[in-house]
Amino acid sequence: MGKRIVVPFGPQHPVLPEPIHLDLVLEDERVIEAIPSIGYIHRGLESLVTKRDYKNYVFVAERICGICSFIHSSGYCQGIEAVMEIDVPLRAQYLRVFWSELSRMHSHLLWLGCYADSFGFENLFMNAWRIRESVLDIMEETSGGRVIQGSCKVGGVRRDVSNTRLREIVRSLETIETQITELTEVFLNDSTVMHRTKGVGVLSESDAWKLGAAGPTLRGSGIKSDIRTTGYGAYEFLKMKPVVHHGGDCYARCMVRADELHSSIDLIRQVSDQIPDTEIEVKVTGGPNGEYFSRVEQPRGEAVHYVKGDGSKNLVRHRVRTPTCANIPPLLTMLAGCDLSDVPVIVLSIDPCISCTER
Repeated sequence: MGKRIVVPFGPQHPVLPEPIHLDLVLEDERVIEAIPSIGYIHRGLESLVTKRDYKNYVFVAERICGICSFIHSSGYCQGIEAVMEIDVPLRAQYLRVFWSELSRMHSHLLWLGCYADSFGFENLFMNAWRIRESVLDIMEETSGGRVIQGSCKVGGVRRDVSNTRLREIVRSLETIETQITELTEVFLNDSTVMHRTKGVGVLSESDAWKLGAAGPTLRGSGIKSDIRTTGYGAYEFLKMKPVVHHGGDCYARCMVRADELHSSIDLIRQVSDQIPDTEIEVKVTGGPNGEYFSRVEQPRGEAVHYVKGDGSKNLVRHRVRTPTCANIPPLLTMLAGCDLSDVPVIVLSIDPCISCTER
């Protein structure tokens, strides 16, 4: 057995987009064990429910994470609406799907760019983010914000998008889809990418299930699990199948996200075809009295928003379980036995979001 040393990785690192810290126990260039340390950006957001009206707290929930902000706000609102038995108008539910899938697209494109950067493919990084700009332009036009939309509220949504504009957006997404196809062809077929990702960071199907992995990390190991298929919100009326690949390695997780870009465009197309002409919000009075677990599918996997109220304007408790929190134990399993040079690629393959995890 060679001499063991401990090498710190993060929270500040040229490759890492998120402040996660790992102590890597090495024998020569081989990682024997990875010990995580989190807590660098804890902001105490959950405690703000005692100081913010439950309606205004939507803006706090949305800022748990900048990348998947809209789905956080819709997950929180969904929990409050279930406690208060609010019947959200169908048009609002479809618009929530519309913004949720745009958020998923911009998150996956951002990740593809960061992932390309992790193995030194700068051109691919720039192209991924160039396409992402087109998605952000649609989000800005329809909601007023490029990343933080502020368009979700308890009882519906704050903004409407006309049927005509939705059809125009679908036509523009056809061009974006062509660009995405060209981009993902490189990710999936380039010899350099395949060399850095195939057979690297393998997470078996049994380990993925046993360790509670979520999202593309789980589906990349062959497990068919996507909370959208439970039919929350308007997903009940839309046709979709979870994107699943069976390699269990970094390449398989990349394939899942690449294919989900096309799946999101298809869902937006269905929204445009089916969206009904109803109101976009209902008047909400009183306070939530009860508790509920709201489950939504973030770009990184299942997120749970637990809300509890006593009938007053402030909630008693709001607790969030995020997908990155679930994916850290599987990450440690993937890192054990890998080469030191593969650590950035493996860490980024779970698409870590520490802002979500620590709040």
